[in-house]
Amino acid sequence: MEKLDLHSRDILGDNIERIGELFPGVITEIKDENGVTKKAVDFDLLRQHLSDQLVEGDRERFRLDWPGKRASILKANTPTTKTLRPVREDSVDFDTTQNVFIEGDNFEVLKVLQESYLGKIKMIYIDPPYNTGKDFIYKDNFTADKGEYEEELGVRDDESGGKLVKNTETNGRYHSDWLSMIQERLIVARDLLTDDGVIFISIDENELNSLTNICHDLFGESNYIATFIHKNNSSKNQAKLVSVSTEYLLCYARQKDRLGDIEWRVSKKGASDVSKLFTTLKSQGLSLEEIDREVKDLYKRPKYAHLSRWNKVDDGGVFKDADLSRENGPKDYTIINPHTGQPCPVPGRGWGKSKEELERLQSEGLIYYGNENTPPGMKDYITNGNMSVPDNFWYFDNSIDTRWIKDVFGALVFSNPKPMEMIKQIVQLHTKDNDIVLDFFAGSATTAHAVLAANAEDSSNRRFVMVQLPENLDEALITATDPNERAIIKNAIAYLDSINKPHYLTYVTKERIKLAAKDIEGRAVDKGFRAYSASTSNFTDTRLHPSKTSQTTLLDVADTIKSDRTAEDILIEVILSLGLTLDLPVEQKEIANHTVYFVGGNSLVACFDDTVSVDIVDEIAKEKPLRVVFKDSSFANDEARINIDVRMKQLSPDTEVKVL
Repeated sequence: MEKLDLHSRDILGDNIERIGELFPGVITEIKDENGVTKKAVDFDLLRQHLSDQLVEGDRERFRLDWPGKRASILKANTPTTKTLRPVREDSVDFDTTQNVFIEGDNFEVLKVLQESYLGKIKMIYIDPPYNTGKDFIYKDNFTADKGEYEEELGVRDDESGGKLVKNTETNGRYHSDWLSMIQERLIVARDLLTDDGVIFISIDENELNSLTNICHDLFGESNYIATFIHKNNSSKNQAKLVSVSTEYLLCYARQKDRLGDIEWRVSKKGASDVSKLFTTLKSQGLSLEEIDREVKDLYKRPKYAHLSRWNKVDDGGVFKDADLSRENGPKDYTIINPHTGQPCPVPGRGWGKSKEELERLQSEGLIYYGNENTPPGMKDYITNGNMSVPDNFWYFDNSIDTRWIKDVFGALVFSNPKPMEMIKQIVQLHTKDNDIVLDFFAGSATTAHAVLAANAEDSSNRRFVMVQLPENLDEALITATDPNERAIIKNAIAYLDSINKPHYLTYVTKERIKLAAKDIEGRAVDKGFRAYSASTSNFTDTRLHPSKTSQTTLLDVADTIKSDRTAEDILIEVILSLGLTLDLPVEQKEIANHTVYFVGGNSLVACFDDTVSVDIVDEIAKEKPLRVVFKDSSFANDEARINIDVRMKQLSPDTEVKVL
């Protein structure tokens, strides 16, 4: 019974909680005058989150700090002028698919997606660079005056002219650069999650603790779910002391209290294999004792060790003896052992089921009796459908995916691919039909493969959004020093030559998705993707300072749309600006000799023809669109624009009309 709270409402505490929901990272701990630790707001950090200037502060407090932390927060909160352009020639089923693949710097792309995908992503999985001293990390706004300096640093280009820098251990900002890189991306990505969304991040021991602290800051310690340990099959015999063969998966919820009745369940891996083994051996006429020995041999393999509790065999299959006792259960009835005719010992804690239920189970052969001195148990048979709560120790064999890549590409073209089955398990844990899965370090596209496989397995329509930097493989080969890395890059280049594609990683990534789709041919699953590339805005910057204008530049900006951009380029930027998602169906129609685009049915109607007549308004208005967009330059004068605006308001008063 709780005590009645006679105090007035703790307004300060409520306000701190509200601020914490918006900015978990600004909540810290202080001691009051009585030495009691309590929550407080780090106002310096809050000011940084609310400022477009760098805010300085040097008070000591409990938190993870590094040089550049505040600057990365500032960068995360700075808007971008980038947009996306459709790349139809690299797409599969562009007009019908709901999957998205974007090539570009993921930091800029995440900002571009902020409006359209705010609160719409159910799950994020990322496998960022592990900061092992060999990884290339994103260096935003990196500049260098001399090519020799870049060569010394091991700098290489991406397709858009950006710079990647190898983060070697000799770098004085070895940890700081990596921490800033990951923090600024997670700040933006966090807001894309639904209230009941979750994020999984793969990492190794090098930055596990630092990443955990960053995630505690950004997502809030109360939203921490678990750190999963992934045991792979690697063995580093060259290690002096310990062969590290585990990696980690950090998991956080956007708002853990919004998960509600969600329960995570996974199939018992290997259960179907054991069940099939029993059926096969029994059909061969082996005795139960012989089958029992074969099954127990199977448990010695790491893949099946977790099933060793199923250590009994009878005519019904492989089973375990489940506990039938219950604390304070009934003890006043007797169950007869049919093998001995004697009463069964009553469990010390009492029966876990009623007498009627026990007798029913007994009649169906589902009671295990053991010896005469042991209370009976219930037979729990292993089946293909066995489900259990996932524990935090996972074993997935990386070599399976390595072999698959070698088979479909003809050689290993990706280094250290993640196990597809592991990512599929993650996808199936928390997503269902029509949920969106985001991976902004797409790499070998294992996440896209996992979404396709999960959809094929449970007949769902999850959608993926993949983002990958267009890393220049020729530059990568020049800077690579590890023989294995060089071999993999050469394999990737050779494969791209065989299909006549430029030497950029994104083309190999997109091919992985296409080849993965072949594994599920014949299944009613969306196997396509719309390809986009990050680019500068389609519109010229007309907000020039007078001191930077001349007659030439004024003429240049007379038309606000760049000359090399298509109507479809403009449409995508309008879609993003209005907060619509990239997977909406787009239909092109000819109306009164005008090309008109309908997005998501009537969510958006757009016409970017050089001239627009009032004739198309009546036809567009019939659809009662939510928004209509025209080019401002399409109208001969202000009077023509006003006439169309008035006509639209008469025919469809709820339609919002805008011009570019």
